[in-house]
Amino acid sequence: MSLTPQQREEAAALLPRLLEDEKELQFPRFTNDDALTLGNNLIQLAKTRVPFKGISVSITRSGQNLFQHAMEGTTVDNENWIRRKTNAVVRLQHSSYYLGRLLASKGETEMEKTYQVPTADYACHGGAFPLLIKDVGCIGAIVVSGLKQDEDHALVTQGIREMIATMKQ
Repeated sequence: MSLTPQQREEAAALLPRLLEDEKELQFPRFTNDDALTLGNNLIQLAKTRVPFKGISVSITRSGQNLFQHAMEGTTVDNENWIRRKTNAVVRLQHSSYYLGRLLASKGETEMEKTYQVPTADYACHGGAFPLLIKDVGCIGAIVVSGLKQDEDHALVTQGIREMIATMKQ
């Protein structure tokens, strides 16, 4: 699929904001109980969306699955998207939406050519965000699947932002 110059420009225009999110949305710490809280908060945020659409949520740290839930209306396809988006975030240590927009800004649509990774195992569609610890870096991924990619990304960053705000209190 070839991208128009306008699509490439729109993708490039998003990149600074997406990188800023990654600088801002870093946890002071992240425990197993934090994963439970964040996962449940993401589910509650999804329930407030109109029109309602079910999502799947996964939170992993150092390869361990700390939280996973599939709401009504999701399928096994959502689990596959989660797996592929998680692989991309953990390997490249950026949000899957950033990775997709970066490729789009260069006129690319798939990770295989640029990153030499199989599309069957990696996805650069929005919804996966690196689990970032301040002064440590990426230690996992927080993933939402079930909405349009920009909506998945917005939901996961909203949930992270709200959780970090409560941790600072």
